[in-house]
Amino acid sequence: MPPKIKVTKEDIITAAIGIVRKSGAQALNARTVACELGCSTQPIFSNFATMESLRLAVAEKAELLYCEYIKEEAERGGFPPYKASGMAYIRFAKEERELFKLLYMRDRSGEAIPDSSELTDAMESIVHENTGLCGEDTKLFHLEMWAYVHGIAAMLATGFLDLDRELISRMLTDSYNGLRKQFEGEVK
Repeated sequence: MPPKIKVTKEDIITAAIGIVRKSGAQALNARTVACELGCSTQPIFSNFATMESLRLAVAEKAELLYCEYIKEEAERGGFPPYKASGMAYIRFAKEERELFKLLYMRDRSGEAIPDSSELTDAMESIVHENTGLCGEDTKLFHLEMWAYVHGIAAMLATGFLDLDRELISRMLTDSYNGLRKQFEGEVK
């Protein structure tokens, strides 16, 4: 009798990530994962109680992949830290379209969205250090920049635009400088 093939939780998540990358989150189901792994659906439900728990694990893995983009961009040293985070977000949207959509372009109306994350707090701290803004101004500055960055990323992820890295960099600099000037005009 041939030995049973052991399918691990990580194997399942890796296969599921591959499916999302190729076909989008809507293609993720037990049958497609099993087909990708060359097994029955039994190992999937042995490792994950529900498909929703697998979807959550896939989102967590996608989030880790996105964090790698931030780390890589920061380590390159080509941009100041705040801009590097925006460039990483946009690059992730361009290179990992379906994972980006899974994380940042899905209906979140039924989800409890945290008020602030560790990453947002870090970005607001950088804004404060670079601009001297405090409190609500720091939060608003970051929110306005993030909305601009997300808009570019969404256009790239959906194929609406295809911008090169140099133009994106210039656009972010222009937006940052313009917003900074606006806030400096309000600060007395």
